[in-house]
Amino acid sequence: MSENNMAAAPAVRLPRLERQPLELRALKSGFLTGLTWLIAILGSVPLFSVIFMLVTQGGARLDFEALTALPPAGFELGGGFGNAIVGTLVMVAIASAISVPLGILAAIYLAVLDPYSRVAGTARFVAKTLTGFPSILAGVFTYAVLVVNFGYSALAGGVALAVLMLPTVVLAAEEAMKQVPQKMTDAAFGMGCTRSQVIWKVVLPTGLPGILTGVMLAVAGASGESAPLLFTALFSNYYISEVLEPTASLSILIYNFSAMPFDNQIELAWAASLVLVLIVLVFNILARIVGRPKV
Repeated sequence: MSENNMAAAPAVRLPRLERQPLELRALKSGFLTGLTWLIAILGSVPLFSVIFMLVTQGGARLDFEALTALPPAGFELGGGFGNAIVGTLVMVAIASAISVPLGILAAIYLAVLDPYSRVAGTARFVAKTLTGFPSILAGVFTYAVLVVNFGYSALAGGVALAVLMLPTVVLAAEEAMKQVPQKMTDAAFGMGCTRSQVIWKVVLPTGLPGILTGVMLAVAGASGESAPLLFTALFSNYYISEVLEPTASLSILIYNFSAMPFDNQIELAWAASLVLVLIVLVFNILARIVGRPKV
């Protein structure tokens, strides 16, 4: 094209790329963004109000004595809930020792060994159903199996919590193992690795962050359970000496002390609530840190 023809060609009008505040799409976007922020703020009000109440009410009573002393009785002043902290940690540890190995082994079968079999489909359906299982029914089940025959104990409380933790561990571990790239497993098989070697050397190490995330979330959920422990561990005013005896827990102590007409026990209930929230918060933060993708 000659220079004269180029000069005579009409100028092409480019669209304006500047954001127009009064444009319909801009108004709609701004409205939806503001609505989303409003809903998020309203949804966080109960959370922050509870945290504020726990910090103001329970923080004033939280000291070394409260964290280590035994619960007071009746009109006694002072005291603490050290035995409840230890009992909670012991029962969560028992539940983890039961549910984590079983959950990971079940996830290996569901994700690697035979993911499309009828048994795997049934197990997967049962695990998903158990995630919505009422926690009190886990306590009733454990009561019928263990407590009726052996009495209230920390072991029974740990078994009840394990029933609640197991589906979370299974589903999280299965999903983590499914995220392992197929090329990695194919390469391992191509190098002559056996199936067990592929599982232990490739699948589990690669899916470990997701598996640990599921374990941490399950532990956090079990730490705050109270209904199953009413039927299994009951309560004790002393430190645990063996797993086959009734054991104190933070959730049951809060339940008991909050209904008492004594200011001292009510203050201890607030302080124990703050400690329980901090324990759950720590496990949730660990789950986020462990499950964060590596860059």
